[in-house]
Amino acid sequence: MNTFRSTIICFFLCVFSSYAQSIQDIIDAVDLDNLSLTLREFTGEITTVVDENTVTITNRQQANNELAGDYLVQKLEELDNITINDQQFDSNGRNIIATQLGKTNPNNIYIICAHYDSVADYCADDNATGTAAVLEAARILSTQCLDNTIVYALWDEEETGLNGSSFYAAQAAGNGDNILGVLNLDMMGYDGDAPGTAGDNQFDIDIRDFAGSIDMKDDIVAVLNSYTFDLSVIVVNPGTFSSDHSSFWANDYSAVLLGESWETNDQTPFYHSSGDRFSTIDLPYFHELTKLTTAYMATVGGLVNVDNGVSQTVTTLTANQASASYQWINCDTSSSISGATSQSYIPSVSGNYAVEITSGTCTELSECIVFDTLGLDDFLASEIKVFPNPVKTNLNIEITNNTESIALDLFDVSGKLVLQKSITNEVISLNMKNLPRGVYFLKVSSSEKTGTYKIVKE
Repeated sequence: MNTFRSTIICFFLCVFSSYAQSIQDIIDAVDLDNLSLTLREFTGEITTVVDENTVTITNRQQANNELAGDYLVQKLEELDNITINDQQFDSNGRNIIATQLGKTNPNNIYIICAHYDSVADYCADDNATGTAAVLEAARILSTQCLDNTIVYALWDEEETGLNGSSFYAAQAAGNGDNILGVLNLDMMGYDGDAPGTAGDNQFDIDIRDFAGSIDMKDDIVAVLNSYTFDLSVIVVNPGTFSSDHSSFWANDYSAVLLGESWETNDQTPFYHSSGDRFSTIDLPYFHELTKLTTAYMATVGGLVNVDNGVSQTVTTLTANQASASYQWINCDTSSSISGATSQSYIPSVSGNYAVEITSGTCTELSECIVFDTLGLDDFLASEIKVFPNPVKTNLNIEITNNTESIALDLFDVSGKLVLQKSITNEVISLNMKNLPRGVYFLKVSSSEKTGTYKIVKE
């Protein structure tokens, strides 16, 4: 936030696998593990991999944040259905813009945005929180068909004068872009109240009577009241000019600022300092605000009600969406399965499968599902322990009273098999040191039982 004043992959491998198809599903898909990992990587708390090099993003100040920009481009390039504009606007300034075109009204544009530059090392709240929330919204919504266009924008040089957003907003106005709303996220991770006390989880929406900004606030509050969030809104009118939303006010666009409650003096005490660390973030509060902002963007984006979930029985995979066209895909080979064009598919061998569903002009792809043709019972919680989780180097698997061979298969979130091992003893360690950070799924199988466990690699 500027100086003067200053927001799932649902992957249930054993029974059900789906991306979202309703607003509530969108809310449920917002993953705190994923948000936390992004925060820690983007603030230099842990190393990350950029362009195949292990790096530490220790600083994001305007003249020293090329690595941060490269990280953002890489994260967005991993997503489908978006185009990326790496927008250089001055000798150092660089906006990272990703656009997801609407299926019905591509000229109707909604923007969710945050600045990614900082004034010191770390700067988790200001504004890695907003940046991580934008990336999480993009991760989830890019899997969906939307009627309207969504722009995921990450601004540079906010801290030196709102330069990145000012450049973009002026250019958009000059082009006549039909921007219907701009949701600016700036400092959305600090809440100083003890859980359960009066006023806990308050957040601000800053508005002024520019274009349809007040109506936009009303729409956010309507989403807040339509679903269950552990949040309490404070409307600030007149709101501050000191963040990127004001660049759009200056060009007669509707815009609001959403973040922690400066209005009640409940902002981070570590503002604009290297004390602004991941450890000071109220993660449940940050999670709630990210769920709200993602739900709002899905609502105004016009989420198309196509169910790309898959139900699974012992023998069969079935697309949940009826009255559509289907193409089943072998995720292990990234190829379509010849003749597999019915709503249900019976795999002949164990593997990873997905279905592409086309309904009208909308085509969505399900998540890859690990399918086991053996139809085994699940391990009980008392029979197997997998630790530590999150893991940095060695993942331990402890199996009670094991007397037979156990197969261990580790998959990444796309369903790709990345590690495989067989064991006969009760305790084994998997070395995950050289695997990229992220979410994995460990499948453990014996002749009689099976289990799948979500693993976070730090």
